[in-house]
Amino acid sequence: MSQETAIASFKKFQESWIEQLQHHLNHLRSVQDHHRNSVTGDEERLMETVESVMEHCREYHRTKWSTTEKDVIGVMSAPWSSALERSLFWVGGWRPTTLFHLVYTESSILFESRIVDILRGFRTGDLSDLSPSQFRTVSELQCETVKEENAITEELSEWQDDASEMVMGTMSNLDQRIRRLAEIVHRADDLRLRTITGVVELLSPLQQAEFLIAAAELRTGVSGWGTSHDRRRSSDV
Repeated sequence: MSQETAIASFKKFQESWIEQLQHHLNHLRSVQDHHRNSVTGDEERLMETVESVMEHCREYHRTKWSTTEKDVIGVMSAPWSSALERSLFWVGGWRPTTLFHLVYTESSILFESRIVDILRGFRTGDLSDLSPSQFRTVSELQCETVKEENAITEELSEWQDDASEMVMGTMSNLDQRIRRLAEIVHRADDLRLRTITGVVELLSPLQQAEFLIAAAELRTGVSGWGTSHDRRRSSDV
């Protein structure tokens, strides 16, 4: 498969993946609502639905890595994404530490909306009800993720600093440096997947559902806003 074909193929996959993500999001909302409104709840079904969303994430990263091996430059340019999305990218994708801000934001919003119940001693079991132990684990994971982010950023910076040597070098050197870039992108994607997996694992099933719904809404929301913005820009030309 040529580089151009690989990127075109991934673009189609991306479009289909986003559509499927919306279906997963709707289903997860439905299962979550059923869990909340049911007297006994249906935690097993909720866990199965969460796992299906996580498998959808893993599928994305497997496909992206396969494409990165074929054309890492194309992956870094991300022609399937809007200008808004690309402006937010870090090493070919979203920044892993964004997830921690999402946890804190959702927890704060839900806490404020349920503060009366919480003050009465009712346990909500959602993201507004994170335990001290969970907050501590989130903080520890965030610190580890920041360190890895910084290390990858530094590695990419070193790769970019060598750009003059790459242009003046031999074709074999060029191929070697392109492979190094692919390894950097793979490290970044691996960190992205490990981060979302790590956050999900420290939450309860209901909290997992709320977190993944918020993450999916952010992903589809930015994609939708970016696409609309690009269309307006094109019509103004």
